[in-house]
Amino acid sequence: MFLFRSPFIIALLMMCLMSGLAACSKSEHAEDRGVTTNADFTEQSQHFNLNVQEPSWKLDTTPVNLTWFVGAVWYGHTWGESLTSKYVTQKTGVNIEFEVLTGEPSERLSRMLTTDRLPDLITIGSWESAVIKLRESHLIYALDELANQYDPYFFKVADDGALQWYRQEDGHTYVIPNDAYSPEQMRSTGLTGANQTFLVRKDLYESMGKPDLSTPTGFLNALRLLKNQYSVYKGQLISPFWAQGNASYGMTEYLQNLLAIPHEQNGKVYDRMTDPDYIEWLKTFRTAYEQGLINVDFLVDSSAQVQEKTSHAQYFMMIREWTDISDLNSKLEVLTNQNSTYIAVDGPRNSRGESAKLFPGSMDGWMVTMISKSTKNPERAIRFLTYLASEEGQRDLFLGKEGETWTMENGKPQLTAAMVQLYDTDRERLEKEYGIMDTYWMLRNPAFVNPWRPEHTPSIKQMEAFANQHADLDSGIYKGLDPVGDSDIALAWSRISQNWEEVLPELITAKDEAAFDKIFENFLIRRVNYGFNQVMEYRQAELELRKSKIAR
Repeated sequence: MFLFRSPFIIALLMMCLMSGLAACSKSEHAEDRGVTTNADFTEQSQHFNLNVQEPSWKLDTTPVNLTWFVGAVWYGHTWGESLTSKYVTQKTGVNIEFEVLTGEPSERLSRMLTTDRLPDLITIGSWESAVIKLRESHLIYALDELANQYDPYFFKVADDGALQWYRQEDGHTYVIPNDAYSPEQMRSTGLTGANQTFLVRKDLYESMGKPDLSTPTGFLNALRLLKNQYSVYKGQLISPFWAQGNASYGMTEYLQNLLAIPHEQNGKVYDRMTDPDYIEWLKTFRTAYEQGLINVDFLVDSSAQVQEKTSHAQYFMMIREWTDISDLNSKLEVLTNQNSTYIAVDGPRNSRGESAKLFPGSMDGWMVTMISKSTKNPERAIRFLTYLASEEGQRDLFLGKEGETWTMENGKPQLTAAMVQLYDTDRERLEKEYGIMDTYWMLRNPAFVNPWRPEHTPSIKQMEAFANQHADLDSGIYKGLDPVGDSDIALAWSRISQNWEEVLPELITAKDEAAFDKIFENFLIRRVNYGFNQVMEYRQAELELRKSKIAR
């Protein structure tokens, strides 16, 4: 899945951190914010009979409001209107007030800063540097400490592998991820979490005779055929190609995964950027541009333009995650009798003809959730997270209320036929009115929820099967090796990454191969000057740390 990274999230939390760090000490900071202290923990916990075999949320279901910051600018769901959210609040007593980056971001920043308070719960990308800042600045609780005090059942339901993966040097775990996969889990369940695919429009691809797209020669020949005979297809102007995330994702690590470029060699992190096969394919795109077979639209189109072309199936081929296209494919499947759907095929391959090695799920997960020390209800917060992480909570949030949105059939939960139909035809209504499936995904555990999903339509099953077939189950450890934060090494990598986003369009539009080589050579020189050697040292150390965690 593509990770939406908003600069406002970082700005918001960084500014909050700056404000929070103004306190003279950790204890004074806690007092100023009205934070419950460890002494309070002990005193309050004596009022409850905690049992490691029973969830503690049942001990107190009185009404309580918890604010929840969701660090995704596109997240627009609310709490309290959908059937599921009402049901969960009635059951647990917890009402959620979402804080998301909608409207004018400066207003949101201003409100949070003037009140000098963080939301009770915070969910942001596992890759965000703000996660480190929040922890190092003592603005979030260690979840294991809260669990010991208020809800030891947390350790029973929270995946031990994930807690171990995120355990820090101080022995504590401060976040819980969603969508986390271990290699062992993927092998045992067959659920890989892989979503990278190379997609083509099915009817157009078949009309062209299913051209070979796996070699530079075949790729260019297919583009020539498209230009000469199919530039307009079924009355539509066809765009040859699009890559998700442009230079920073689709044309870099995503393309490298399609080419099965290794992440390490002989125990050392490999510089994938200089791999000969990767360079050869970048030169292939340059040739395509020189010959007028592609244009720069795939690098400069706005999100609105991409959405418009996608909704009308105007792209011939795409480097795109299948999960990003599944809604459209379901609609196209109904409207065009499967003719204009997108299917996954073998795209660019390396010179050895090896199959793609696609990123699977990883222990990092997608987003992570924390409990801030601004909360006045740390006990209710940890108990609510325990509930959400449990099978009961996963079922309630994903399936809704038994008898209304799902029933038990042959010992297995099944969505009602009406809900399955809505899932296939009107997911916006499904999420707004019922709030089931992936509406509230913040603690989603695929091991629980994926078996409860309706069976995919044929067009979606085809893409998913392709991704699973080509998933490199052990490569999740390589996700997120790059430094984040505001350290010198993180700033060095940021400069390198930003420069690459500027350089790649120059490479694609270079007038000839000699110009390409010169542009690329200058980039390699600049990145060394920026600190690339230190970045590689950081990656190596991070990789070895991750391997040690898996070995435990």
